[in-house]
Amino acid sequence: MITDTFDILHPDGFCTVRCRGQLVGERAIWLRDQVKPLVGRERKVTLDLTDVTFMDSLGLGVIATLYISARRGGCELDVINFSARVRDLLSVAQLLSLFEPAGQSTARMP
Repeated sequence: MITDTFDILHPDGFCTVRCRGQLVGERAIWLRDQVKPLVGRERKVTLDLTDVTFMDSLGLGVIATLYISARRGGCELDVINFSARVRDLLSVAQLLSLFEPAGQSTARMP
């Protein structure tokens, strides 16, 4: 069941979405459909990928789409606690600097 893969929490005007399992296919689309409306209402949305074991190009596209929607809606979108594998995927897609503070400096990435 897709809803078992995500928890959406709303403490103090901020929204945290905890993701579990694989961020692929229907799960990625469900995430987009649930979170996109939030970026228009919330000041800050955080995607916590602590328990994401795998993400494909559709999951990556959803994160990029949510980032663009958040920027347009005046919302801050953070992606936190991503694994080395997800970090590599964000790096290859040249999206890592959007979500990792070290990517905003001139420091070399390992």
